[in-house]
Amino acid sequence: MLDDGPDRVPHAPAIESAPGARDRSSPSVEPPAVLPAEAEAMEALTLSPAEPSAAVPPVQTSGLRHSVRAFRHRNFTIFWCGALVSNTGNWLQNLTVPYVLYQLTGSAFWVSLATVAQFAPGLLLGPLGGSLADRHERRRILLVTQSAMAFVALLLWGSWATGLRDPVLVLALVGLTGVVAGMNTPSWQSFVNDLVPREDLISAVTLNSLQFNAARSLGPGIAGLLLAAFGPAWAFLINALSFLFVLAALAAVRPGRRPVAPGVRQPVHRQFREAIAYSRRQPGILMALLVTVAVAALGNPIFQFTVVFAGSELDVGPIGLGLLNAAFGVGAVLAAPVVSGSRRLSRGRMVRWGLVLYGLGIVGFGLAPWFGLALVSLVLVGGAFLAVVSASNTALQIIVADRIRGRVLSLRIMVFTGTTAIGALLQGWLADHAGPRPTVVGAGVLLLVVATVLARLRGRVRMSRLDDPPDETPAAAVPA
Repeated sequence: MLDDGPDRVPHAPAIESAPGARDRSSPSVEPPAVLPAEAEAMEALTLSPAEPSAAVPPVQTSGLRHSVRAFRHRNFTIFWCGALVSNTGNWLQNLTVPYVLYQLTGSAFWVSLATVAQFAPGLLLGPLGGSLADRHERRRILLVTQSAMAFVALLLWGSWATGLRDPVLVLALVGLTGVVAGMNTPSWQSFVNDLVPREDLISAVTLNSLQFNAARSLGPGIAGLLLAAFGPAWAFLINALSFLFVLAALAAVRPGRRPVAPGVRQPVHRQFREAIAYSRRQPGILMALLVTVAVAALGNPIFQFTVVFAGSELDVGPIGLGLLNAAFGVGAVLAAPVVSGSRRLSRGRMVRWGLVLYGLGIVGFGLAPWFGLALVSLVLVGGAFLAVVSASNTALQIIVADRIRGRVLSLRIMVFTGTTAIGALLQGWLADHAGPRPTVVGAGVLLLVVATVLARLRGRVRMSRLDDPPDETPAAAVPA
């Protein structure tokens, strides 16, 4: 399964709860509305039209007890556990693919091509994936897409185990995974929203982010040990088998039924145009998309450079490579209590300072002369990544109206995957020609510049709009 991504990532700050909201998992509840959640990643959630939160002032809550409230709901707990195991397996593959490509080619550009193959299909399939997420039962969509991704993972294991070790074949199979993921991700990000009520929205987003980043801590460490002791084939096989856990979880959960919004019966291209027009009318969503571009183009490619640094700059081998990648997850896990429990940091402030720390962490990694400093820098990057992605993703999901949630999330996914592919390709090419250290440092400096520009915006679209309230405008009152 893919995170949110990179963005799966796989995520949440200041909390607004609606005390009158009702539990969707209860059989006495009216059918819930469309609500997405984020990973790989990127998890989606929201409020049913039957729950009139506008009449109830939001209550600020914080602390560990509130952060784990989503575990009160059976469906969410089952899904969370299955996703944790499957995402851990996915991180085995996420580390092993760039490792084998770099071993086969010795080129950072080839490593960047794997990122392109993984994310580019999402740019093309985003409108269709978002339409499916709004029109059909998400659990069934996920059962199909996760089964297909497990099959492709088995093909990758089979090709490597039988001696078919061509970098083009590896890229082709990664690209096939990307095609399926393009259909999977909008439903995945929207599904968590179907498992919890409105008042536990932030808790579910944060716990999903914690799950994704715990997997990011465990998976690379296990992958490093497997690569050192047994080779890539075992890492590929364990990833394929890990899909059984999320498939079992999907078979076990029983989310409530939700109505289909009227507009989703239109052709896909008209639905997508509606999502773009809607996003342009919402300053908070526009700011969330700008933050997504900055993170995807300048920040996200840092993940592909751990392979290059482990091999050519720090010379630490596969176990050191696993530790470098695990450092991202450790940083995110350490930052999770601050992200979920802070009363003082609004979503806008969380993103503002998170981007600064993100850029500083990337610069520190690019300049690190020894392994320990590189690890510390990546811990900082992981914590900042969680803060920025969680806050911006939560802002979008709180603001967006239920009737168009899946399509707006698919637009965000397209922005993320498209700019990630472009940023990875450009930085991979620069690393081969100018060197990996100048490339990484340059990306970190640019991210600091972009963070400063976004923080100083004072017009209609500015950082504080990430704290806008939910859009509860009736569908009939919204211009077409």
